[in-house]
Amino acid sequence: MFPSKAELWSLLRGFWRNEETSMKIVKKFLEKEGEMAITMDGLPEKFFEPFIMKGIQVDLLEPDRIVCSFKVTHRLLNGGNLMHGGATATLVDLIGSAAILTVGTPSFGVSVEVNVSYLDSAYPGEEVEVEAKALRVGKAVGVASVELRKKKTRKIIAQGRHTKYLALASKL
Repeated sequence: MFPSKAELWSLLRGFWRNEETSMKIVKKFLEKEGEMAITMDGLPEKFFEPFIMKGIQVDLLEPDRIVCSFKVTHRLLNGGNLMHGGATATLVDLIGSAAILTVGTPSFGVSVEVNVSYLDSAYPGEEVEVEAKALRVGKAVGVASVELRKKKTRKIIAQGRHTKYLALASKL
């Protein structure tokens, strides 16, 4: 007789690693124990934006539109040696915000939504171009589209959209 679905699943789980071991691995990864924790503790406060934005070159700046470029450095890589999706999402956030500001909005606002579609990978040393366009900037909401492309081939790496609530100035 064949094992039940539950028995089969239990056998397969045990084959790769048991639940206890899996939980320990996940906990260690999330808590960044060991060497990683020591390195992280030495970082200055509010280091994140400069960490991602270092090396950005503004190639074009006009109302509603920004084009920037940068070279993918090791600090932007994930464990697979590709540009980290979090770095990409942060660029969509920051450069999308900058595009909204080119219209002359009186406030920085706060993000309401950021979405990113990852379409290709960027590799160490590769030149990437980022184009951000303010799609709509009203009294309370701004929306920008952001596209990351390989500079050499123009192949799209990621497309994003950033929506911001633009805090209204107080009349008090």
